[in-house]
Amino acid sequence: MAARTHVSNQCNMRIESPTIGPSVFGLLNGAKIPGCIFLREEGGELLESRARSSPCQSLLFYPLGNTSIPTSTSYAQLLALATRNSRAIRTIGSFHEQKPILLHLDNHQDTIVWFWSVRLAKGLPVLSTPFSNVPEYRKKSIKGLSSLLESPICITRAGNVSLFDGLHHTLEMVTVEQLEESSKRGLSEQGFMLRQNGQGRAEDSLNSPAMLMLTSGSTGNAKAVCLTHGMVLASVAGKSGACALPPDRPFLNWIGLDHVGALVEIHLHALWENVDQIHVGTVDIVSSPLLFLDLLSRHRVSRSFAPNFFLASLVSASKRKLGQDNDGWDLSSLAFLVSGGEANDMQTCMEASALLESYGAPRSVIAPGFGMTETCAGCIYNTSCPDYDLERGYTVASLGTCINGMEMRVQVGVGTGPDSNRQRRNALPGEPGDLEVRGSMVFKSYYRNAAATEQAFTEDGWFRTGDRAVLDSGGHLCLAGRVKELVNINGVKTAVADIQLFLEQAVQGEEVVSRLVVFPSTSAHTEQVTVAYVPAKVEWETAENAVRIAEMDRSLTQACLLATSSRPLIFALTPGSMRLLPTTTLGKISRAKMRSLFEQDLFAADVARYRAVISSVHRKETLGNGQLTDMEAGILEDFASAHGSSGDASECGVDTPVWELGFTSMDLIRLKHAIDKRFNLSLPVIALMKNPTARALAVVIQDKLELDKGPKPNGTATPCQTTSTTTTTTTLPTTYDPVVIFRPPPPAQDPPPSPPPPPPLWLIHPGVGEVLVFIPLIHHLSLLPPNHHRAIYALRAPGFEPASAPFRFTSIAQAVALYVSAIKRHQPRGPYCLAGYSYGSMLAFEMAKVLQDDSGDSVQFLGVLNLPPRIKERMRYLNWNRCLINLAYFLGLVRDEQETELLDRRLGQHGAGGVTDKGRALEGVLEVADGERLAELGLSGGDLERWADVAYSLQSMAVDYEPKAGRVDGGMDVFYAVPLRAVAETKEVWLRDHLMGWREFVPLGEGGGGGVRFHSVEGAHYTMIGSEFVQGFAEVFARAMRERGV
Repeated sequence: MAARTHVSNQCNMRIESPTIGPSVFGLLNGAKIPGCIFLREEGGELLESRARSSPCQSLLFYPLGNTSIPTSTSYAQLLALATRNSRAIRTIGSFHEQKPILLHLDNHQDTIVWFWSVRLAKGLPVLSTPFSNVPEYRKKSIKGLSSLLESPICITRAGNVSLFDGLHHTLEMVTVEQLEESSKRGLSEQGFMLRQNGQGRAEDSLNSPAMLMLTSGSTGNAKAVCLTHGMVLASVAGKSGACALPPDRPFLNWIGLDHVGALVEIHLHALWENVDQIHVGTVDIVSSPLLFLDLLSRHRVSRSFAPNFFLASLVSASKRKLGQDNDGWDLSSLAFLVSGGEANDMQTCMEASALLESYGAPRSVIAPGFGMTETCAGCIYNTSCPDYDLERGYTVASLGTCINGMEMRVQVGVGTGPDSNRQRRNALPGEPGDLEVRGSMVFKSYYRNAAATEQAFTEDGWFRTGDRAVLDSGGHLCLAGRVKELVNINGVKTAVADIQLFLEQAVQGEEVVSRLVVFPSTSAHTEQVTVAYVPAKVEWETAENAVRIAEMDRSLTQACLLATSSRPLIFALTPGSMRLLPTTTLGKISRAKMRSLFEQDLFAADVARYRAVISSVHRKETLGNGQLTDMEAGILEDFASAHGSSGDASECGVDTPVWELGFTSMDLIRLKHAIDKRFNLSLPVIALMKNPTARALAVVIQDKLELDKGPKPNGTATPCQTTSTTTTTTTLPTTYDPVVIFRPPPPAQDPPPSPPPPPPLWLIHPGVGEVLVFIPLIHHLSLLPPNHHRAIYALRAPGFEPASAPFRFTSIAQAVALYVSAIKRHQPRGPYCLAGYSYGSMLAFEMAKVLQDDSGDSVQFLGVLNLPPRIKERMRYLNWNRCLINLAYFLGLVRDEQETELLDRRLGQHGAGGVTDKGRALEGVLEVADGERLAELGLSGGDLERWADVAYSLQSMAVDYEPKAGRVDGGMDVFYAVPLRAVAETKEVWLRDHLMGWREFVPLGEGGGGGVRFHSVEGAHYTMIGSEFVQGFAEVFARAMRERGV
């Protein structure tokens, strides 16, 4: 028993394993459970039970490069071979029962044979992950394993021994060939028994470790997860209940068995079900995706695995074969195709489901799921994909519900203070938080790593997965990204997985990209989004392919700018660098390791080669431009100056997009100011993003100048009109138009399309008056059905452009009347959809009542973003100085709420609105403002003053505002986030004591329609639709619109 106790201590067992039945491997007095009869203890293994069954099932192995003729090994033959090998293992001098034995083998057949050989010898198998081709990384991995496993025996093929040479490790290397030779010589049964008796026999129990599985080590050295017999038993039993499989149909695996998804999900599960199993090399499947369909059909497979990137490859390959003779695939036996390891985008899911269904598989055959090494592979599955997700408008498939024996919860912190993470509660449906799980298949400890074990579990015994997640109203799990996988761009953190999905959607269908990976890297004073991709064609540098590469590069750049407001660094991987890719057994590329390789300049040659190709395309485009107009020449000068090139436009082409020049979001704002000044107009930033070349911008500017009857440009700068601080005019200037068209309505068709496009969405500015804050939301909404056909407008307050600076609203009624009139010019009839951010929510509410009363039309959607109905006390508090302070926080000139509060204590008590107070407030803010940010935004003190005037005029209108109840047919949807500390201590108090008040003013309609619904969203008041949280917000917002029937 000493050996057993020793291993238990090494694994730091925290709590008792559940006693749900006999061990998968061990055998407890002939106990039985459905699907598996375990023999008496002397038999020792599940394999022996299957070897003695009749008929005896088999394993089919396709050698690498040969997918025509497999080798067959029955379970009985495997048992005989493993038993013989186990005796050879026990002759190794340093062998001890239940001590780790590292298996570094590179094919399925070797791995399975020696896994069982170690199990039958009573060792503890540890399946090694593939080593990196980078010598330094390989050395680090081997050294780490030597230390973690305490100088274990390592079994490998003789051809792999060179991988370990010269690395000063403490592994005891034993080759397969040596052990096979020992087996051939034969060992006397007497000698075997003497060695066995001399060491003492370790008895298996449910709590005994059955194997150690290594984590990927993507964020550091690999950890070894202790998986016990009881955990594996619970796992395969739960998986069996997740989906009804046809009897006697085999499983197919093409993933390395060092991954728990291959070992437990396929190999051991197939043993449990007592069916055949087929194993084929990863390289053969990935290089020829349609081979996967061949094998599924040839062997009438019932269960397999395919991550999202492979499903996309499968769809792409099938499209290329469209119109050619197919092989008559029969997929009628395929019942469960698990997909995991990365997000499943719905476009791929829909196309792959349709492809498989066309050959006889059920529509819901693809099962996106969640699992980890620590949970014995898959433990949560979506068995209703794609229909469940399409009904909810998801762009990424949900992951479903737990299998038997597993529980999950999503936890959020309570409050906003430093102790918020100590006080935790279960998230509401749709509220993002931290995913935690527990159950009979969840591990209890990492091997010889008590610190990591302690950190992995909550005080009440739940495993912290490290994922951010949401549980939707149907109980399905939706992941929101890894906690640690973030890119920090100028202080804004964004989930890298979200960026990658956005970019993949942007280039979906492009034949020049085989696969891409997004990871953060260091750039100047912040991080940058870095994109490496595998070209679909080896000859990507040819003239024809280079043009397509450049077009794809623009698509990626524009998508990244829309998703993160930053320009990415993009490069293609050359064949020589492909071997460096840190790819896991599952085919997933480690972002952390890609970053490390990149920052060691191991891809420097690839980056230089790629930029040379892109630059060559740009030069050819520039040479073909011909003569420039004066306007185009002036815009090119602004391109260069905004980007810091001292006005030298010689390298800028008239058709070169600004992001090709290395522009950031801050550069775009500087460019906006330069163009505004040159042409004496106000050009929305969205116009720059939709018209990113000098030629396209010239057309837009010319049209706007003619529309506004402004001065014709002469290529020289026109002085910007200064802000008046003493005069307020109520006459509406002809140059002011509150409408910003972000997405124009689709062109009219005859006959009209069926179904018709959804009604437009109107977004109303927050208290600062500007609508740039909506740009990330608009682009994320546009990806969600049916919003890609929806026109989207925004209403912007007057006072920003010099021509309209003297004009200010003087009452809410005036603003509402003007905005309603503007809406009707573009949308004469309803139904109407409105949403306001903060202060804009009040305006949207008042506009909704007018729109319904005036026209008899209905307002079918009214969105309120984090504003209560009663606001006059807050409005009275916001004098001019405080409006300026809030504006500084909104613009990122002041970085945190605490600094804002300090400014408020210094300056907030002033603010009667006089010039003296304005000057003092401006000086105080500029003293503490982030100078670099201020310069990047191109804002002067006068600009800030004019903007604060706009904000103050808006707040002043509402100092006596009293909401009155009114009819809103579609009801109201309130989206609430963490409030400002000045208005409520916690999100819960904010909802209960403030936001719930809307129910008094928006009553339920006839038949239960209308009323107020509340939606918890992630983030805080100023960040809820910022780049870090906008994707989750957009999904909640779009779902709310669908539920209102629009």
